[in-house]
Amino acid sequence: MRGYVTLPIVIVLAAIVYIYSTTVFVVIDGWLGLSTATGIANAGALTALTLMAVVTYGMAVFKDPGRVPASFAPDIEDPESPIHEIKRKGGDLRYCQKCSHYKPPRAHHCRICKRCVLRMDHHCVWINNCVGHENYKIFFVFVLFGVSACIHSLVLLIASASHALQKDQQQNGESFNKSYILCGTLLCPLTVALSILLGWHIYLILHNKTTIEYHEGVRAMWLAEKVGNVYRHPYDIGFYENLVSVLGPNFFCWFCPVSTHIGSGLRFRTAYDIPTSRSPI
Repeated sequence: MRGYVTLPIVIVLAAIVYIYSTTVFVVIDGWLGLSTATGIANAGALTALTLMAVVTYGMAVFKDPGRVPASFAPDIEDPESPIHEIKRKGGDLRYCQKCSHYKPPRAHHCRICKRCVLRMDHHCVWINNCVGHENYKIFFVFVLFGVSACIHSLVLLIASASHALQKDQQQNGESFNKSYILCGTLLCPLTVALSILLGWHIYLILHNKTTIEYHEGVRAMWLAEKVGNVYRHPYDIGFYENLVSVLGPNFFCWFCPVSTHIGSGLRFRTAYDIPTSRSPI
């Protein structure tokens, strides 16, 4: 039910509105003042980060993650496709019984969306959508802007709270606002959670893996070691090439929610496409 506004989406938007309004109109205004150059600069920076987070969040919610074409069929004789993914049992080409079509490389069936998703990473309840080939970069950029906004807000909150406590001690007043406590209660765990999520996806991008492929790789590595072999993730083509494959060849567009470079999602470069003299890092 992609595109429907669910309770988790309402919670995310409500948290963004509350944290932003408290930071700007309570923290910044009460500490630096919105009429000062420093206050305006901090409010402007936080507004820009929050706006980008909201825009990319909306795009991640409504963007289709990637649909398998009904006409797709793997060509096992295609010399440009050095590998074909097969089932764990039987060794047949991957076929989705529920969707009644073959699965392209890196595609998986989502039981919540009830269809196969190209280069599926995971289904995220917070966007009521799958994170896949078409919206992965958008999701990553959203998390990046979300972490940046949270850290900025948290630094302002801590600095302002410290100033307010010192003021109370000097004047025996009650300038320490209760909004600080509620905002901090929301902001601290949110910042930690989003930072961990960002770090996780940076790791995945650098190794050209999805969350599903990471867990499959753990099993594949164990099975390979069991028989004395070494497992190598087939889509890992080197740190820089992995970055480019997700974020794009233009560095200045890495943090823009556009993905004009990603291709159809039916075929991906592999380590077998690279000459041995240019093996991945």
